[in-house]
Order: sequence, then C-alpha cells, then structure tokens
Amino acid sequence: MDNSQIAGAFSLLSKLMDIHGENSFKAKSYAVAAYTIEKLPFELAEQSYDKVFSIKGIGAATGKKIMEIRQTGKLNALEEYLQKTPSGILEMLNIKGLGPKKIAVVWKEMGLETIGELLYACNENRLLLFKGFGEKTQQNVKAAIEFYLRSKGSYLYAEIEPYALQLHQQLKKQFPGHRFEHTGAFARQSETIDILEWVSTAGNAELEQFLAAHSFSVTEKNETGIRFKTENNIAIAFYTARAENIGSIVFHTNCAGPFLNEWEKRFPVRQTFSSEEDIFKSAGIPYIPPCLREKETIIAAVMDRPLPELIRPEDIKGVIHSHSNWSDGRQSVEDMANAAIENGFEYLVISDHSKSAFYANGLKEDRIKEQHLYIDTLNEKLYPFKIFKSIESDILNDGSLDYNSQILGTFDLVIASIHSNLKMTEDKAMLRLLTAIQNPYTTILGHMTGRLLLSREGYPVNHNTIIDACVDHDVVIELNAHPRRLDIDWRWIDYALEKGAIISVDPDAHNTEGYKDIRYGVLAARKAGLTRQSNLSSYSLPEFEAFLKKRKEKKGI
Repeated sequence: MDNSQIAGAFSLLSKLMDIHGENSFKAKSYAVAAYTIEKLPFELAEQSYDKVFSIKGIGAATGKKIMEIRQTGKLNALEEYLQKTPSGILEMLNIKGLGPKKIAVVWKEMGLETIGELLYACNENRLLLFKGFGEKTQQNVKAAIEFYLRSKGSYLYAEIEPYALQLHQQLKKQFPGHRFEHTGAFARQSETIDILEWVSTAGNAELEQFLAAHSFSVTEKNETGIRFKTENNIAIAFYTARAENIGSIVFHTNCAGPFLNEWEKRFPVRQTFSSEEDIFKSAGIPYIPPCLREKETIIAAVMDRPLPELIRPEDIKGVIHSHSNWSDGRQSVEDMANAAIENGFEYLVISDHSKSAFYANGLKEDRIKEQHLYIDTLNEKLYPFKIFKSIESDILNDGSLDYNSQILGTFDLVIASIHSNLKMTEDKAMLRLLTAIQNPYTTILGHMTGRLLLSREGYPVNHNTIIDACVDHDVVIELNAHPRRLDIDWRWIDYALEKGAIISVDPDAHNTEGYKDIRYGVLAARKAGLTRQSNLSSYSLPEFEAFLKKRKEKKGI
C-alpha cells in the first residue's frame, strides 16, 4: 500500500471513532498521523521498522498499526468499525459539510442511516430540530446530497424531467428537419431513470457534432444509434430511424420487456410503420399509451374491453395528507389552505405528525385541541373551502396508533404510517400494519412500505395480504405522491382495484410547493390504470364529506 492508502485508512479510522463517540484524543491522534503520512517525501512501504518509528508525529501505537497494514494489507481496528457501521453512514462521509460529529447526530439522534433518508429529512425540515443544524446548514447539506446523487447516474423521474424536456426542445430547434421522439423509461414515466432515450431521424454524425460542442462525450456508437454522457453524468441515447420506420422503432423501444414479448407472440410484425398508432390499427386493438406498456396482461385486457379514462392531475379535487408548521411543515395552516384555494382545490386535509414523532415536533394532546380550535376559526373565514382535521399517526411497534380512542375520535380522519424502527422482518412489519389496519380509526394507510426510491428499499410486506385487509376494514390505501416515495408501488394497484380498494393520491406536502408533487403521484397511478372514480382525493367536497360520514357510521365511531 502506498502512503495515500495508508493515510486514508488512518483518516477513516479517526472519523469512524468520532462517529461512534469513542476517545476523542485517540481519534485526533489518528487524524494527525494521516496528515503526517500524506506529507511524507518517501514511501513508508520502503522503510525499515526503525525508520518508521523514528518519524516525527508517528507514535508507538500508530507505528504498530502502520506495520500491521504493511504486513497484512489491512487495519484490524478499522475493520471492526467498518463492520458495525451501516454502509449509508459511510457514504455520508462523501457529503460536503457533513463531518463526523454531524453524522453522529444524524445517525444516533435522528435515526437516519442513508443519504436518501437524510435528503428526505432535509425536505421535511427535520434537521432544524437538532443542535448544530441551522437553516443554512440544512440547505447546504441538501444541495450537497443532490449533487452527490447526480454523480451516481440514476435519477428520480421528477428530477430528470425538466432537463429531458429542455434538451428535447433544444434538439428540435437545432434540427428542424428531423423528428425526435421520447422513448424508453422516460416515455413510460417510470419512477426512476437511468438513461434518457430518443428515436431520431438525425444521423450519428450530426448529433455527435452538435452535442460534442456542448460537452457531451460519446460512450458508444454503431449503425443503430449513438450514446453520450453529459458533464453531469446523465446517460443519453439516440436510436437512428427513417421517416418510414420511425413508428416501429419508437414502439419497440417504448415497451417494457414483458409487454413486448407478449405483443410479438400475439402480433408478429412483418412490416414497418411510420407511426405507433398505425401499429395498433394493424393489430386491431385500441392504442395503449406508453405508461401502460409494462405488464403483458394489459394486452388481453384491452382486447376484452375499452381502456378506461385514466386519472389526470386536474381530477384531484382535494389535498389529502399535508403538514404545517405545527409539526415539521414550513408554513401555517392558513397559508397551506390559501395556496390550495389558489390552485383550485376544494378542501385540505391537515395531517401533522403525532406525538411519538418527536423528531418532527409531533402534536401532544393539548396542542391537538389548540389546532382544532384554530382550524374551526379558519373554516369560518374560508368557507366554502374546508380544512379537515387529521393526523398522521405513527404506527407503534405493537401496531397500535399513537393516541387513545378518545383523542383519535376528535379527528375527521386518521392517516396511519410507520416512521420508526424500519428494520423489520416481514412478520414484524405485517403484524404492525395489520393491527393498525384493524383499528377502526385508521382511515388511510400511509406510504405502505416506507421506501425511499434510490436509497431505501422499505420494509418487506405481503402486498396481497395488506391490500385484502384494507378492503376488509374499509381502509384507503395511499399512493404517496412524493417523488422519492411513490408508495404504494403502482405495480400492486391493479390487484387493489380488482379487490375493490380505494386509492388516494396524496402529496405528503410539507409546504405549498409540495402540492406540485400530486402530478407525479398521478403519473405513477396512470401506469396502474387508476381512474378518478377509484381515487379518494378525486372526490368532490360533498362526496368526501359523505364518504367520511358513512365510514364513521359503519365503524360506530
């Protein structure tokens, strides 16, 4: 190992000791050793035992560890810390502005173990509740994480969409005589995007000349197309087409594998087409939009009956699941309500965090009463718009909700969600969820698996069993529209609809800007064939009030 690698081992050991709250004097001595080794004018690997121990700034303990590294290629003390440190915590060391002391707070006090969880906490303003994290620090950490995640090459659809649309317009302007069609995962509006793809009648040489001038680098090219990487590590591909076959190429690159395999079994293609629409006409079935070209089952479905009218963003009539500055939101209930009115919504469901969510300034019983009086006043002022009294109640370890029945009965509706102790076996997760679903006060099951896209898988659940339980107990299933959640996964919604479940596309908004996330929830819902009739947040105000009243009567609460 060279000096840089040896110094790196000591530097990492020092940082991990700080993160774990170990002896600060020892941790500092290893940091000093790392600095000393990095600056040496000779390689330690080439020095004698005595020479190593005579170096100024290298003590006996450090010298022994250097010799250990030379002899074994590793440092046991470091290996021990690595084994007891989650990989996400190690990754946080790559984030500018996050030193070991702050990482220790993030891990030990906030309970966050991945960069994605930390970014989500920044978006919910949770860092402000902890010592050493002011608003400026939170913004800097957020920006640094976003920069770091961009370098990894995978993006949320919501993150990459503005860039994709801007580049699309730029290409059309630069090549007015050619066609450019979005294709692939972006055209299917997938939750995450690894590569942006186009089908184009422009040739490789033309594209390379133009994009190379804008700092794009070619990664691959052949007779079928060309691929690039941008300065920001975004992968881009172009499939070459002619006017007479562009429809065929768009179709094949627009379809996920299972859909395309089933299509080719049913409709072997022996000709090329200039448009996708002509392909469907030739097959004699209705046009299937790209967002639905994932599962093979959709083909048989449209042959049996017409496609239903898919839900649209404008079908959302109310904002269900939002937070205010009573917990970890950024704005007042009144500000949230006024923004909802300005955006044409008929009602707002304020669902601040419950008392166990101390990290989010969750509401204790006395504050609930105060908030309800405040909402009553606002409802008189803002009529006919209505604010509903709700809570996002933590599902505790035993599956119970965060308040007793008397308190839960004061809410118009309750959203039940898991926020803590996420490292669970499927049995444990199912016990918590099923117990909460059986609680008569649970109106909506929030973000079913707790996943955070590109950063946290979420706890394991049996989706079928959870969906069946929600149907049996009249519990609505949330499709949390935050682009990093989109939970319930759209892949399970068709089963939920088949069983008669009601879905609710909810923004989980922590400020008025969060209302824009509704659109991304709708895009995900469309992939499952959701209609407005099966979506709770598409209910008009009278319909929503009637739904809540009927449910309470049925539950006897």
